[in-house]
Amino acid sequence: MGAMRLTHVTTAELDRWEFHAVRSGEHGRVAAQLLDLANRVDAGSEVSRAELFVRAGEQWEIAQEFERACAAYQRAIDDGGATVIDARALSAGALLQLDEVDQAYVHLTRLEGEEPPGLQTFIHVAEALYAHDDLEGAERWATVGARRFLDQESSPYVRDLLVELLRIRFRIRTDLGLAEDQLDSRLDEE
Repeated sequence: MGAMRLTHVTTAELDRWEFHAVRSGEHGRVAAQLLDLANRVDAGSEVSRAELFVRAGEQWEIAQEFERACAAYQRAIDDGGATVIDARALSAGALLQLDEVDQAYVHLTRLEGEEPPGLQTFIHVAEALYAHDDLEGAERWATVGARRFLDQESSPYVRDLLVELLRIRFRIRTDLGLAEDQLDSRLDEE
């Protein structure tokens, strides 16, 4: 058996794969190809092995293959590499789809204890919890994320993500029947 050929994956290549999945509807096939790439990617790749596992999981989710998505997210968690959205948050969302609520909350509790790094993770968790009728949990995640990033100097991209999180939070708070607060009023300023 020959040595496995390592490969280098760029962000542009990853974008092309995902665009192909959207255009063709072949999310499962693209997910399988991304998993194969993740298994062969070299350490110097622009896109990390963990991120490839995450992207494969996202494609499995779009294909409604939540068990496979969970397996891909677990590979990303085990890998420990950097990802745009924390793999534990993504896994929790897929587990909620499978009605594995206790296991989903195990991931979220661990994640909460470590302060997730990016706004995308807070957005994902807030949306996943909202979609599964945990409005209080969704509001808490949105509030923590908004407070954490509100007064930081940031790029226009991060400011756009913050506005998205504030909008999600406002929608959740409206559904909960909560009065407008200072964070809600920040939406008017953005």
